[in-house]
Amino acid sequence: MIGLAVGLAAGALGAPGQQRESRGVVVYVSPAGNDAWSGRLEAPNRARTDGPFATIARARDAVRALSADERGRGPVRVIIRGGRYELSEPLVFLPEDSGAPGRSVSYEAYPGERPVISGGRRIDGWRETGAVWAARAPAGLTFRQLFVNGRRAQRARTPDEGFFLVDGEISLDARAAFKYRGNDVDPAWTERGDVEVVALQAWAEIRMPIVAVDAASRTVTLAGRCAPSNRESNARYWIENAPDAVDAPGEWRLDGATHTIHYLPRPGEDMERAEAIAPALAQLVRIEGDPAGGRLVSCLEFRGLTFSHTDWSLPAEGYTDMQAAYDIPAAFEANGATSVTIQNCTFEHVGGYAIAFVRGCSGNAVTGTEIADVGAGGIKIGEPVIRRDERDMTGTTRVVGNHIHDIGVVYPAAVGVWVGQSAGNVIARNHIHDTYYSALSIGWTWGYGETNARDNTVEANHIHDIGRGMLSDMGGVYTLGVQPGTVIRGNVFHDITSYGYGGWGIYLDEGSTHILVEDNLVYDTKTGGFHQHYGRENVVRNNIFAFSQEGQIIRTRAEDHLSFTFEHNIVYWDRGYLLGGDWSGEGFHVDHNVYWNAGEGGVDFAGASLAEWRRRGHDAHSVVADPRFEDAGARDFRLKQGSPALEVGFDAARIPSAAEVGPGT
Repeated sequence: MIGLAVGLAAGALGAPGQQRESRGVVVYVSPAGNDAWSGRLEAPNRARTDGPFATIARARDAVRALSADERGRGPVRVIIRGGRYELSEPLVFLPEDSGAPGRSVSYEAYPGERPVISGGRRIDGWRETGAVWAARAPAGLTFRQLFVNGRRAQRARTPDEGFFLVDGEISLDARAAFKYRGNDVDPAWTERGDVEVVALQAWAEIRMPIVAVDAASRTVTLAGRCAPSNRESNARYWIENAPDAVDAPGEWRLDGATHTIHYLPRPGEDMERAEAIAPALAQLVRIEGDPAGGRLVSCLEFRGLTFSHTDWSLPAEGYTDMQAAYDIPAAFEANGATSVTIQNCTFEHVGGYAIAFVRGCSGNAVTGTEIADVGAGGIKIGEPVIRRDERDMTGTTRVVGNHIHDIGVVYPAAVGVWVGQSAGNVIARNHIHDTYYSALSIGWTWGYGETNARDNTVEANHIHDIGRGMLSDMGGVYTLGVQPGTVIRGNVFHDITSYGYGGWGIYLDEGSTHILVEDNLVYDTKTGGFHQHYGRENVVRNNIFAFSQEGQIIRTRAEDHLSFTFEHNIVYWDRGYLLGGDWSGEGFHVDHNVYWNAGEGGVDFAGASLAEWRRRGHDAHSVVADPRFEDAGARDFRLKQGSPALEVGFDAARIPSAAEVGPGT
C-alpha cells in the first residue's frame, strides 16, 4: 500500500500550508493530482514526484486499505480540492469503507474551495449552422439533459410556453391514445421514435413516446398505459424533442439518428467558449450495505461537496407516475447505511431525486444542504413497501436546515421530501419552495391498513410557492395512513396554488390518523388552509388559517368515528366560505376557535348560523370576531392587545413568522 499521512502529533504531515492533524489520517485529492502518488500532500511537490490523488475513488480505495491500527488513531479525512471530478461510474461505498463512532471517515471540501462531483461530459466542437449551433455527441452517449454555462437548457418543447389541450380524455388502452386539436401534432414525428408527449393528469404526469398519429381522426397513440386513478378531461400536455422545435433561445435536442446536438444559444452565449455538459450517469454515489446480513456502511460524512450532472432515462413504454414520482432514482442513494451524514453540500443539475435512503437505513442525516434544479425531488426516506424484518426498515433520519427549491423540472409530481413506510424521522427548519406538487409527503398507506409510518416530526419549516398552478390534489404537507406520534408543528405554509382542486396548506389524506397539527401559520392557499379527506382522531389546535381563495377548512368524508378535534384556532378570510366538503353527522369536535370573514357575506357554518351550529353541539365557546392582527393585509399575523383570540385560549407566542422558521433559526 502507498503510505498515507498518519498524524501522530501536531505538524506530523509537514508540508508547507498543509492542515495539521493531531491524530488520524488525512488524504488529499486534487485535479492536479496523480493516482500513483501517495495522497499525503495537499498539492504536488516541486519535483512533481508526489502529491494528492487525482480521483476520489483512488482515495476511497486507499482508505479502505488502511490497517485497523491506523483507523483506530482517529478520524479519517479525505480532503478534496476545488475543481470538477468527472466520474466514469458511480462512487460505491461498501461496509469496509465505514468509519466508527468517534472515528468517522469524511469526504470534505478543502477550506474555501468548491469540488464538483460530476456525472457529465463536456461537449466541444460546436459549429454554427444558421441561428442554431450543432455539435457531435460523445460516442456511445445518449442523454436527455444539457447544461450550458451552469444553466439547464430546455429540451426542445412545443409549445414554447403554455400547453396544448387534449380533446376529451386519454384512453386507458394498453397503448394510451387521445385526440389532439387542430395541427398540434405532426404525423411525421412518428417516424423518428424519439418525440415524446408529457401530459398532466390531476396529481401526476405521464411521459411517453409517440408511436402513431392518425391525421384523419387527429388521434395520437402513445407507447404505454395511463393510470386509471387520476383522470383529467382536456388535459394539458406538451411535446418534447420534436425535430423542428429548437426555436427559442436556450432550447436543444439530440438527433438520435445522426448523434448530433442542436442548440439555440441564449443572448450573449458564445458557443466557441461556452461550457456545455451532457450527463452520462444517472447516479453519482451508491452506499451498498447488507442490512439483512448485518453488514452496514456506517460513520461516513460528506461535507461541502457539490454533486451535479446526472441524467434521467425513459423505458420504451414511457413513464406513468403514480404519485410523487416516488420511483425515480436518486443521484445519491443509500441502502444499509447508518450514521451517514450529508452536510453543507449542494445537489444541482440532476435528473432524478437528489438523495435517497432506501432500505435498511437508520440514524442518518442531511443538514445545511441545498438542492436545486433537479428533475424529480429532493430527499426520499424509506420505501413504498412494508418491511417485516427490522433490519430492513428505514427511519430515524434527520433532514434539518436544508434549502430545497426549483424541483420537478422533468417529473412535476416530485416532492421536496418524501417519507414512505418509515418512522421516527425529523424534518425541521428547512426552506422548501418552488415545487409543482406537494412540498412534503409523509406516509404511503391509503386508508386504515398496515403501515410502518409513525412518529415523524415536521417542525419549523418555511414552505411556500408550492404547486404553482401545475398539478392538483396537493398540499404544503401531505399525509397518508395511520401515523401515531406524527406531529406537524410550528411551520409556515403560504402561497400554495393548484391547477384545479386541491391547493391545500395542510392535507391529511386517506386514512390519516392520530396526527397532531399545532402552532402552524397557513395563509394564501387556493382551496383551503386545512383539509382532511378522511381519517380518525387527529388533533388540530392553535393554528392560524388565513386567506384561502375558496374554502378555509375542508372535511371531505363523514365517517362513524371522530374525524378530528379542531380547537383554539384562528380562521380568517376575505373571500370564499368557511367550511367546505361534508360536515354531516357529528364525527368531529370543534370549539374555542375564532372565525372572521373580513370580506362580505358574514359567517355561516356549512349553511347554518352560529346558533344553529351550536344547537348541534359545536363551537360552544368559539367566537365570531376580528382577531385583530397587526396588519393582515401585509401578512403580519401578530395579535394586538385585547385580541378576542386570547380569550378562547389561543397562544400567540407559539405561532412563528416566516422569518422565524427555516435554516438558521
